[in-house]
Amino acid sequence: MLTNKDIIKDDHPTLRLRAQEVFLPLSDEDIKTLYLMDEYLENGYDEKKAKELDIRPGVGLAAPQINISKQMFSINLVDYKGITQRFGVINPKIISESVKKTYLPDGEGCLSVEKFVIEGIVHRAKIITVKAHFFNYVTNEIEEKTVIMKDLLAIVFQHEYDHLKGILYIDRINKAQPFSIPENSSSLVDDTEV
Repeated sequence: MLTNKDIIKDDHPTLRLRAQEVFLPLSDEDIKTLYLMDEYLENGYDEKKAKELDIRPGVGLAAPQINISKQMFSINLVDYKGITQRFGVINPKIISESVKKTYLPDGEGCLSVEKFVIEGIVHRAKIITVKAHFFNYVTNEIEEKTVIMKDLLAIVFQHEYDHLKGILYIDRINKAQPFSIPENSSSLVDDTEV
């Protein structure tokens, strides 16, 4: 079982590497890694369990964050409409993204960034088209498909995808004007029926 101590922090060199492609079919070790990441995220939704197990709640966790430099991550997200998105992602590629951007008004956070607070807004594509192998935690099946994602799910996917490229969300904050909002970007909360 993973706890907060298993998640490497922003000064660790693995977080700055480009992760290696995962060989398919998945090895038993890779499947175990996916389940460990999913279990961590799932435990984060239980406040009592999270405190007991030293888990910082999150909605996504990438393999590089647990010092495994492979192109895999897990998402366990309950969106603003109460819909749960829970799946593993292997060897993803973002093949298109909208010109229109969106952002979380309170900024993004990361399980690997805890030493300091970086204030500012990260602008991400509002809609993305992704191609990846998706791992279903319920059926234990993997399927390659192309999917369109938007709003909060798109933000979370892009955040985790960045981890596979050695990028942290803090790298995407405009250092000179951290709260600037370009014309093509709008708050996710403004755009979403809550």
